[in-house]
Amino acid sequence: MKKLLFIPVFLTLIGSCSIIQFQNQNQNFEHLDLGSKKAARSTELGTAKHVKHKMEQEFDIRMVDPAIKQKWGLTLTDSKKAWERHKVLGSRDIVVAVIDTGIDINHPDLKDNLWKNKRELKGKPGVDDDNNGYIDDFYGWNFVDENNKLDDNHGHGTHIAGIIGAVGGNGIGISGVAPRVSLMAIKYYDPKAPGRNNLMNTVRALKYAIDQGVDIINYSGGGLEPSPAEKKLIEEAHRKGILIVAAAGNEKSNSDIHGYFPADYDFDNIISVTAYDQSENILPTSNYGAKTVDIAAPGNNIYSTLPGGGYGYMTGTSQATAFVSGVAVLLKSRFTDFNAQKIIKNILENGNYDSKLAGKTRFQKRLNTWAAIAGQDRGVARTGVVAENTSNMNTRIFTNDEKFHETLEFQDISQSNTSNTLLDLSKAINKQFLPAALAVENNKL
Repeated sequence: MKKLLFIPVFLTLIGSCSIIQFQNQNQNFEHLDLGSKKAARSTELGTAKHVKHKMEQEFDIRMVDPAIKQKWGLTLTDSKKAWERHKVLGSRDIVVAVIDTGIDINHPDLKDNLWKNKRELKGKPGVDDDNNGYIDDFYGWNFVDENNKLDDNHGHGTHIAGIIGAVGGNGIGISGVAPRVSLMAIKYYDPKAPGRNNLMNTVRALKYAIDQGVDIINYSGGGLEPSPAEKKLIEEAHRKGILIVAAAGNEKSNSDIHGYFPADYDFDNIISVTAYDQSENILPTSNYGAKTVDIAAPGNNIYSTLPGGGYGYMTGTSQATAFVSGVAVLLKSRFTDFNAQKIIKNILENGNYDSKLAGKTRFQKRLNTWAAIAGQDRGVARTGVVAENTSNMNTRIFTNDEKFHETLEFQDISQSNTSNTLLDLSKAINKQFLPAALAVENNKL
């Protein structure tokens, strides 16, 4: 169905900027300054490598779906450990807007985790039941064709959706990082359309997601030029506490010098993500930046869902971005009062330190799902033990720096006047991180 009364009013070129006004039934959009003529948005789609084999039926409460062993990214990020140790799988109360090429809404590994517009689903066909200007936007909106058909003609959006939140434990295929979530499908990108059109669609997609009150926006696209209209919406998302997880880009460039947007806008609700491979090396195609890129996540030959109920591999910072969005869902479900800034803080402070990331990311960290959830904001050590009295505790015990834990000793703690709770915590951490013989000796406290 077509969106109600979408009427282009005028298009004026003033200098190097495009000013566009449009309106629908309920929204009279302000004049949009898209920026310079060079400002455009695109998504590096890559090529999907389909896998044609039948998935066996299998069920496991630990989310060990049949093909999950092919998802090396879940292993390197300790995602399965997070599910099991922290008992956190996400929540369908948390909505992630996937601004991409669409989603296969009938995919058996995705359909149960789709966001549902209940007012439209329970309303009358052909009627804008929720009065938002979009008719029958049951699962999101297609800004390319101006309708509710979310078909993913390429596969990129479906692949991203599966990394974030493929249904876990359903006996088929894979599990996403967040096996329980609500995925809002927003189709913005048409590879055959001019980049300028894709930028306009990006702006409108962001507006839609923000107005619907999503928790997280996953955006895999971008461009080398900023856009005032886009930036204004990112600022609105900031005011409303919405987390933006953005790809650092695949231009093989230093974002500190060239920039990549929206990932590089200076707002603290944005986390910029680059990609690494199975050997924990940044992909040669990935953008990087010691000042602009926040963290690295798995992005090479990632196995996920594809249109038509299929599965296959894709590569890029888009895939890495989806991993971070999944972890953000887990954090938000575990700590419901966490805002965007706290989610970002826990992810960045509790990643795995890697000296190879010097000059590549701000904190030289790789994503670690388990450690992010066991973050220091709640006094939870990496063992999963919660400390009730931490006034005399060296807070570095909550760090994810392996070198620190390898040399951790508790002689000072044992000699101080600390509570039994703290002593129990030290014993637990000794057992987790110290060599066996040393741990036994220290646990005689």
